[in-house]
Amino acid sequence: MELPLSISSFLVLCLVSVVCAERSDTRLLLTPNATTGERHAAEYCAMYDICGRREDGKVLNCPYGSPAVKPDEILSKKIQSLCPTISGNVCCTEAQFDTLRAQVQQAIPFLVGCPACLRNFLNLFCELSCSPQQSLFINVSSVSKVKNNLTVDGIDFFITDAFGEGLYDSCKDVKFGTMNTRALNFIGASAQNFKDWFAFIGRRAAPNLPGSPYAITFLSTAPESSGMRAMNISTYKCGDISLGCSCGDCPLSPVCANTASPPGHKEGSCAVRIGSLKAKCVDFALSVLYIIMVSMFLGWGFFHRKRERNETSKMKPSSNASDGGEILSTTGQKEDNPSVQMLEDSTATGNIVQLSIVQGYMSKFYRRYGTWVARHPTIVLSLSLAAVVLLCLGLIRFKVETLPEKLWVGPGSKAAMEKRFFDSHLAPFYRIEQLILATVPDTKDGKSPGILTEENIKLLFEIQKKIDGIRANYSGSMVSLTDICLKPLGQDCGIQSVLQYFQMDPQNYDNNGGLEHVMYCLQHYTSAESCMSAFKGPLDPSTALGGFLGNNYSEASAFVVTYPANNVIGGEGNENDKAIVWEKAFVQLAKEELLPLVLSKNLTLSFSSESSIGEELKRESTADVITILVSVFLFFWLFYSFGS
Repeated sequence: MELPLSISSFLVLCLVSVVCAERSDTRLLLTPNATTGERHAAEYCAMYDICGRREDGKVLNCPYGSPAVKPDEILSKKIQSLCPTISGNVCCTEAQFDTLRAQVQQAIPFLVGCPACLRNFLNLFCELSCSPQQSLFINVSSVSKVKNNLTVDGIDFFITDAFGEGLYDSCKDVKFGTMNTRALNFIGASAQNFKDWFAFIGRRAAPNLPGSPYAITFLSTAPESSGMRAMNISTYKCGDISLGCSCGDCPLSPVCANTASPPGHKEGSCAVRIGSLKAKCVDFALSVLYIIMVSMFLGWGFFHRKRERNETSKMKPSSNASDGGEILSTTGQKEDNPSVQMLEDSTATGNIVQLSIVQGYMSKFYRRYGTWVARHPTIVLSLSLAAVVLLCLGLIRFKVETLPEKLWVGPGSKAAMEKRFFDSHLAPFYRIEQLILATVPDTKDGKSPGILTEENIKLLFEIQKKIDGIRANYSGSMVSLTDICLKPLGQDCGIQSVLQYFQMDPQNYDNNGGLEHVMYCLQHYTSAESCMSAFKGPLDPSTALGGFLGNNYSEASAFVVTYPANNVIGGEGNENDKAIVWEKAFVQLAKEELLPLVLSKNLTLSFSSESSIGEELKRESTADVITILVSVFLFFWLFYSFGS
């Protein structure tokens, strides 16, 4: 009879505990191992140890309340290294702490630029995981069974608004240096306040995605009858000297503020005012000095030029007087013999102007050279023809180069050598095929209207369907986009398009909320699972939209659709040949079908492919042949006509 009595007593205790929990409105879920002792008290844990794992491997804590435990020396030092505010007893095992450290390590690269922000962020999770006062501000709200073990499925985290605001203010301007954008865009879903950030942190992560393994509800006040109180540890400001942040990560820091008055406004400084213009004395003096020097230079030049003119006018009468008799006496001979006239004219001119030594030597040399050429035309033409033929021997190795990088960069340059090294050891940069759809600017103010409308997105789906349907013939086999495209993480192409917010599936457009979903993803593209692309990666809006300022993606006036395709080093396989064939079909489709379709919607279309530049160079090269032939023909015709 003792066993039934003990069982009935246990059931009564459980019933009373549940009733009390319901009346106190704390949503406590007591388990058989937590029926003794006070749940919410100092030096008491709300959850301790690990009791299971999710399917994706994320660990789940045990929902058993127990007194805080004194760690051994090794664990204590490990905890102090990450959580210096926690000392003495703790509410985490070594396995729990190792999990905590591994998780926060993922966020450190984003926040390392501002030590104050990083310290506040670490303190939040240190208190959540290991604080000996854990039960005072954490309440296990729901549990789940994993392999017959109860595990934490949701908690209430009572935390003051002061801590939340302090944490957010210290981190809101921190930049992620790799992409030069806000760190909160990656670890806070672009949160605009601490409540949005906490809502993101507390969301239960989907399988195989980063985040919390259980739901965390952040609340600012605890029920009075529960004996709990909101966590309110101190926070560091980003401008704190002991944990100073760079000016780029903390613009409001006192260190970054320029409190010194501008030099131009110092009291007692010399200034000159001319009307409404005010200038420093030094600047005014330099300007006056510059004007004086320019005036002197121009005056000297004017005076020198005028003096030369006067000297020339004085020389002309004497020259005419001395040479007049000779000119008059030989007038008849000049008219009969033009050569004699030119010689005498040059002699007369030589009496006035004295040639320099170099000019005299060159004049004699070319006079003799011209005479020799005139007397030996056969030798001159033969030698000239031989020289031309010799110089043209290099045309045997002539090759038309159409690769843009080889036209712009020399083969021996450092850039070319580094590219060859990169291509041979890693892989060449992928080929780029691109479409740009843009709205037509308004004729009144010249501003382009936004392109993010339901009609335009549906048009983009229609265009994508046509591009997916391209089939190009290569050696008897049909090549499609999926045969040449870059596939970063699987079987889906890494297309950069706003359609990726719907996983390139038009059915998801209506199912996910249409245009509202696009606007949501523009702000949460790194965190929202529904915004992940078909190739399982985030899509940065700045790569899929154009014509906007800053982060005002909703004002974008252009869709930028990029199709990265695989590329290979020249001479290896036929992958590039397949891509070139597809690119020609792509350009043809854009000209014949896509362009009229887009123009009918009052939009503009620009398109290009990796081979577009090479094709254009070939076209220009062949187009110039006719022009050159016509020019040569006209040259010989004019030569023959004047010769006749």
